[in-house]
This record gives sequence, C-alpha cells and structure tokens, in this order.
Amino acid sequence: MSMGKRPGLAGATRGRILFGGDYNPEQWPEETWHEDVRLMKDAGVNSVTLGVFSWAKLEPRPGEREFGWLDALMDLMHDNGIGVVLATPTSSPPPWLGRLHPETLPRDEDGRIEWWGGRQHFSHSSAVYRHYAAAITEDLAARYGGHPALTMWHINNEYCTYDWGDEAATRFRRWLQSKYGTLDALNSAWGTAFWSQGYGEWEEVLPPRHAHYLKNPGQVLDFKRFTSDMLLECYVAERDIVRRHTPHLPVTTNFMPLWAGQDAWRWVEEEDVVSVDLYPDPRDPLGAQGGALVQDMTRSQARGPWMLMEQAAGPVNWRGVNHPKPRGLNRLWSLQAVARGADAVCYFQWRQSRQGAEKFHSGMVSHAGEEGRTYQEVKQLGAELARIGGAVTGSHTDNDIAILHDWHSWWAGAHEGRLSTRVDYPQVLTAWHRALWQANLTTDFAHPEHDLTAYKLVVVPQLYALTDPAIDNLLAYVHGGGTLVCGFLTGIADEADRVRPGGMDPRLRELLGIRTLHEWWPLDADERVETDGFHGTLWSEEIETDGDASVEAAYKGGELDELPAVLRKGRAWYVSTLPEQHALRTLLARVADDAGVRPVLAGLPDRVEAVRRGDLLFVLNHGRESVTVEVPGTHHDLLTGVTYEGEFTLGRYGVMVLRP
Repeated sequence: MSMGKRPGLAGATRGRILFGGDYNPEQWPEETWHEDVRLMKDAGVNSVTLGVFSWAKLEPRPGEREFGWLDALMDLMHDNGIGVVLATPTSSPPPWLGRLHPETLPRDEDGRIEWWGGRQHFSHSSAVYRHYAAAITEDLAARYGGHPALTMWHINNEYCTYDWGDEAATRFRRWLQSKYGTLDALNSAWGTAFWSQGYGEWEEVLPPRHAHYLKNPGQVLDFKRFTSDMLLECYVAERDIVRRHTPHLPVTTNFMPLWAGQDAWRWVEEEDVVSVDLYPDPRDPLGAQGGALVQDMTRSQARGPWMLMEQAAGPVNWRGVNHPKPRGLNRLWSLQAVARGADAVCYFQWRQSRQGAEKFHSGMVSHAGEEGRTYQEVKQLGAELARIGGAVTGSHTDNDIAILHDWHSWWAGAHEGRLSTRVDYPQVLTAWHRALWQANLTTDFAHPEHDLTAYKLVVVPQLYALTDPAIDNLLAYVHGGGTLVCGFLTGIADEADRVRPGGMDPRLRELLGIRTLHEWWPLDADERVETDGFHGTLWSEEIETDGDASVEAAYKGGELDELPAVLRKGRAWYVSTLPEQHALRTLLARVADDAGVRPVLAGLPDRVEAVRRGDLLFVLNHGRESVTVEVPGTHHDLLTGVTYEGEFTLGRYGVMVLRP
C-alpha cells in the first residue's frame, strides 16, 4: 500500500457483495453458535459484525478482560470462511462506568442525567469516558489485529448523543475559543446585541440550555456544529488506535439516514468505508423513494461503492405500529441498494433476540427459525447476491444531476424562531428528490462548495444558509454553462445565520432575476396557492423581477395575484413555492430535458425504477402487480440466466439485472 493511500471497501469485498449482519452470540448459549454457522453458510453469509454491544461482557469490571468467548467466535468464523467486521463496543458503556464515574453520563438541556439501562449513555466530552473507550479499543486491536478472520473495523455504533452538561460546557468554550479567538468575534457572530446577551467573560458562555423563551440562534447553530465535532473526535480517537495496529484494514462507522446530528460531509473525510443504516416503513407507499434518497446520498459521500450496514429483514420495533415486510420486499429493497451503489448488504441482526428492548425487531433468522419465511427469503437473496457479485462490485453510477445538501444550512434554518414550523427541511428535500425519482432521473448529492462542473443540472431544494464560496460556486457553475434550479428559502443567510442584505444574497438575486424579495408568505396546513400552471403548497413569496427574467408561472388571485411563482433567467430557475408533487415532477423533468438530461428508460410504468450501474441495467418493480417493461435491444438477466429481446414482464416486487 503506497504512502497516503487508505484501504477501502474493495479490500473486504474481494469481488463479492458482502452479505450478513450484526451477530450478537453473547445472547445465546455456545451450542447455538454452531447452528448459526450452519445456517449462515446455507444462506450465503460471508460477513458478520461482532462486538457492537459487548463492552460489559468484554470488561465486566474495570480493567478486567474476558476475551475467551470472542477468541472462540473469531476462530469459528474463520474456520467457516466468514469474515468479521469487528466493532469497538463503546456505544453502550457497562453499568459500572456510570456508577463509578457519573461524569461520563450525558445531561439533557434541562440538566437531567441520561442513566444507564438503555444505550448511547455516554458524554462525548467526558475525558474519563474517552480514556476507558480508548483502553478497550487498544486491547481489542492488539489482540485481534492479526486474526485472519478480521476484514474491517466498525467504530462505535450510530453516533447520536448530545450533552449539555458541565464538562461539555467546558469543551464548548474551548471549541468556540478556537473558532472565534475573541469574545468580540463571538458576540458579533451570535448577534448578542439583541436582548442584552453580550458576553464579557468566557465562563459566561454555556451550551443552549433550557431558556425562558427563544434561544440565541447563533449559539444553537454552533452547539450543533460542536456536537458533530465532539462525536467525530471520539470516532477519530478510536479509529487511530485500530489503524495503528492494522493500517491495511478499512475503518467505518454507521450513519443513521439523514440524521441531524452529524455533518456527514465532514465525517466521510475520516472514513475508509461509508456505511449507513436504512429502515423504510414497509407500509409507506413511497418507502422505496426514501430508500433511494439515502442510497444516493451515501454513494455520493463515498464517491463510489458503499456499505448497507443495517436494514431489517422484517419489522422493526420502534414505530407506533411495526409492520412486517410483505413477501419479496426485502429482496427488492436490498437489490435497489445494490443498484444504487452498495457493495455490502447487511442487517440488524442475524438472529432475532428473545430478550431485551429489541426482541420484536426482526432478524435474518426470526423467531420462526429456519423454516420461517424470513430466513427462506434471506437464503434466496444470498444466492442471488453471490450470482451477481462478480459483475457488480466496484462499479460506479454516473449521473448528470446533483442535488445540493448541507447540514449547516439545515441546522441554521431549523431555528425555533423561523417563519413557519411547517417548513421541514428533510420533507422539502425529499419532495424534490421524489419528483426526480418519479421522473426516472437518477441523481447524486453534493455539497454546495463541491466541484459541480461534471453535472448538466444542479438542483437546490432549499439551502437557507450559504457561505460566500458556495454562492460563488453556484454563480461560476451557471456562467460556465450549467443549469441551476433553486427552491424557496435559498441564500437567505450567511454561515453565522446573519440575514443577507435584501433578504436574499444580492448575487443570487441577480443570477435568478429577482430585483426585490418584498415579503415571505408562508401557507397554513390547509392552504394552497393557485398559479396559472399548478397549485403551490407550504410557502409563497412576493417577488419583483429585474425585467430580464421570464415568468414561467404566475400566482393567480389573493395578495400575490400576477406576481411570479416560477422565474427563469437564462439557465437559472427559481421556484418560490412547493408545487404539488405531480407538478414538481413535471417542472423538473422539463428543466432536465432542457439541460440535456434524459431518463434512464423512457416510458416506464408507474412504480417501476431503472438504474444503471456500470454496464448493468437494474429494473425494479415497486408495485404489487405485474407490469410489462420495454427495453430496446437484447439483454441477459443475471438473476435468472434468461435472455430477453425488447420487452419482458416483471412480477410483483420483481427485479431484473440486465447486461446487454
């Protein structure tokens, strides 16, 4: 391995799709382990994750180590040709740590302690927690770094803790001192002249704890940044330990999908493999689109193949009503992930637990056991993934559209003092992605400061806060010949959540053909605005054009009568409302067509998705009825071995993986 080059997912896949999941054998007697291995081999499992929640078993008392059971499991996996993704167990500290060191327990914004008895009960800022986490990680890496079963490291699990306690407050102040240098700079950035909030000593600065009324938005924004950075420090500390012992092995930690607590663009710079957990609701008619969004975002963060670390083989246990997956849906959604770049398809967990908080969360082996439908479908999927693995692993998906997304903009726009709590950024983002997905236009995601020159179309559903470099990047993209379409509430504030002059950055207003943004007009839940082409929801704006922009749709009636709803100035578009879904789909399809972007396959039936990955064409039927799909030319289906000419029938939840 050359200097500076890090190992990646390909080192673990070795031409296969990784298939398996979290394995928690400490919940079961040893005789069950051998039964598990038999079932794993029958199902084509080639990878398991061990040790995620095993800290109390590995270290039952401070400084003691019990590795014998894990030694046996590592050997058992290797003897049966199953690779191990070994986790550091630091997401769930043992009860003795909280009892002996209560300072390791996080506090909420009201000062209440989060006690042990669940999981993730650690303060990211606690020096004592970090010491014990480093110690167990060091010993795991030293003991198993040379084990032949080890293929990858998995640090912690679903980093998601917040802490408003005293040790977090001390670290928050240090973080702010590093960011701003002086209190004058902090006071300026936070706008503390408002409501007499000016700070004269660093000791006066606290996390945004419970307040009588609205909190300072700059303080809240920086606390979210701080939280992401503190969790990242915890990850990097453990990563560096295992990397020192095994520089040849990749390291990952699993994201939760579109979670607000991590700036994932920053985190992926520190990961060798990007992995995510994905749990769409089986009853959600748009669950497949939600899955596609997360898959597109994860692939874009990885800049190539990625790892589906967790999904459910059946129901979860944390929704109000937890529905099982109908027959065929687990296979469909797993192959959708592969189509959109996954080189690993894994689950939580291997065997469904009989005790504990998640005993009703499904496993690859359900309570019904080997004869149960869940395991039988898993077994079928394992055989199919083995069949296509050599043709798909390592290949990329090339797209002409990028959707821009930024966590800092999301955080800034979510302040409690905003004009409408009905404007929920993830819902707006999802609506725009859904419109493209329904038009069969495949997309990447990008940060607003990324190089955008490779894309024919850049879509900005909503970026409330933009840095100057991001705005310059958008201008350069359009001036260089790219097509840009922006949604409402874009470019309103800078990175400190300071409103831009005129209520929207002047450079963006000039680019989009807006002379004056007179007023924002948020809409109530039961309210719509009519235009001469569609109905708008959620939001509307009182805009005056600069005279050079064309009005593509105007409001009709009410206070905004005849004012522009959709503007176009050259290659730049602005949409000042959220069109109803079919109208947004039609609009974005038109913009894409003008930009020279074509669907993967034209004329697909409803609920049928087509995705190209490398030289393969994945066609997926998300409906419960059979459909006929036309594909020009002759294609060979890698799943069945059948060759098709011109058209074929896809059954309920059917999938084909076609090679010309």
